Amino acid sequence: DGFLAALEKDAQERAQRRRRNEQLADALKEQGNEAFREGDFGLAIQRYSEGLEKLRDKQELYTNRAQAYLKLHEYEKAISDCEWALKCNKNCLKAYFLMGKAHLALQHFTECRQCYERMLQVDPQKESLFRDCMNEASLEEKRVRDEERAQREVQAGNVAAALSIQELLQRIRSPGQDLLYYTGGIRLLAEVVNNCTGQTFFRTNNGFSILRNETVRGAFCAESKSPAEVELCVSLLLLWQAACAGNEENQRLLLAQAEVGAQLPELLSSDTAQIQRETLALISLYSESESGRRLLLRQDLSRWLQILMAFVKSTDARADSAMNILSDLSGEKRFQTQCQAMFSTGVLPLFTQLLVCARQVEQAALARAVGTMGSLCTDTGLRARLARSRECWQACLQLLDGCPDACSPGYQQCVFAVLGLMMNLLLESNGTIQDLAVPISARCLALLTHQEGRIVTRAIGVLSRVLPASPSAVEEVVKAGVVKKMLKFLKAGGQLTCSYAIKTLSICTKSSSRAQQELLRWDKRFQVLLKLLEAEDELVVGNAAFCLSQCLLLPGAASSLLGSSVVQLLLRQAGGDARRTSVQQNSAIALGRLCVAEPRHIHQLRKLNGLAILNSSMKYVQSS
Repeated sequence: DGFLAALEKDAQERAQRRRRNEQLADALKEQGNEAFREGDFGLAIQRYSEGLEKLRDKQELYTNRAQAYLKLHEYEKAISDCEWALKCNKNCLKAYFLMGKAHLALQHFTECRQCYERMLQVDPQKESLFRDCMNEASLEEKRVRDEERAQREVQAGNVAAALSIQELLQRIRSPGQDLLYYTGGIRLLAEVVNNCTGQTFFRTNNGFSILRNETVRGAFCAESKSPAEVELCVSLLLLWQAACAGNEENQRLLLAQAEVGAQLPELLSSDTAQIQRETLALISLYSESESGRRLLLRQDLSRWLQILMAFVKSTDARADSAMNILSDLSGEKRFQTQCQAMFSTGVLPLFTQLLVCARQVEQAALARAVGTMGSLCTDTGLRARLARSRECWQACLQLLDGCPDACSPGYQQCVFAVLGLMMNLLLESNGTIQDLAVPISARCLALLTHQEGRIVTRAIGVLSRVLPASPSAVEEVVKAGVVKKMLKFLKAGGQLTCSYAIKTLSICTKSSSRAQQELLRWDKRFQVLLKLLEAEDELVVGNAAFCLSQCLLLPGAASSLLGSSVVQLLLRQAGGDARRTSVQQNSAIALGRLCVAEPRHIHQLRKLNGLAILNSSMKYVQSS
């Protein structure tokens, strides 16, 4: 008993010591974290080390100390601490991440990638971080390989390019020369930096430090440029295009120059077409690749949407270049977020102006600008703001008004794009849409005779989304013969057209007895609807069943279906063939109304062993 008591006492004392050491280690960890935040990495390492003396198996202390070692470029020590952290916790994500960073700094590319792959195995949701880390590793490996190849060329005696680049850079860095002198040197340099080796020599000789020359920097950053300053600025832009084409490391270094990022929007807004043209060409080098877009998105792009969209007014290649960049950026979430700052005050007024002046601007570029706005609508905040803008809707309607059947191909592109934008905006529901639903639906009805099938399909799509916002709009389109028109498209249209057309009919028949009567009149024995009940698209089937159920409220409708396959078709969907509950319910309601209105259908139902399904369907009929 005394031995067991001694063991228990010893265990209690050890547990008490551990709790005390944990408290001390936590306190030291917080002191280390504070030193790290203040940039005193040496002191942070000291505090983490003191904490580890108190508690050797505290994983956070190892990873925190590894992070501090990375800041001091002590990469081997960082790797050692990460290995110790993994002994404490084999699934420590931070340890794999930091170890990968340390191996990357040591140019151990295989080991670096293995760490990142292990990180992803531990947490598959870190796919985005993993991809960024692997891209960084690939970029660094390419940089090293390029510089090794360039060095081999020098060692092999191919020194002409290297010497030429060094000499030109020295001349450009020399102070006290006039603008013409620097412009000539920069132009010559751009001709030499014409391949990967030249780009590497440019980088390794600190070519991106050109802006340290006060004269060069002053000309580049001048608000109102003289002709000589314009020439120098254009020369710089051409040089950077040559240095950055296909070279991600050079692209990174260029944008690391604070003056460059700050001046890009100013250069895009320049009064000089040549500066605008070369700035667009430079930015395009970035926007065309994922890594380049990531670099751009680190900049302040809040003004870019407005600036780039204004190029729609240009009559040369600048418009197309600007729209290419916008198209590349519009799908990026960070760009969408940055656009919100000036969206209402800057972008929306410009956009509506461009729509109103569609015949006076570059129409192909305008169509792409409209498409970009549609892409930005994947951000629900931007979409809601655009959908609330009465001016935007009125500008869209004005553009649609100017589309006779024989309008130019460019104008047709604009109409097609605007209809797509309207469909995006109609995912919202607000007072502006309700107020304008009647004119919107009227414009779409007018487009149903257009010779361009894509425009007709989108016009029907807009109808299918705007009509639920307004009973008045439904009443007007029914008066204008929408039911007969939709039946025409259902007989001859493609799959997408049919899906929009049957949705439009379902909305009309839901609230309009006249629409029900016209459907019964124009679709003899419901041949079109019966055919749609066999469609592969369940949404089409569900809307067709809904239309049929509404029409079955009319006298004689159910009797007209005697001898048809309607019972079998509805029974199949109501009985569970349909995966969507809404389709099952619509089919069940139609089946129930069919048999209530015309009991002779029950005979066919009994033959198909469907009475149980009919009984279960009646609850839907009663509730409807």
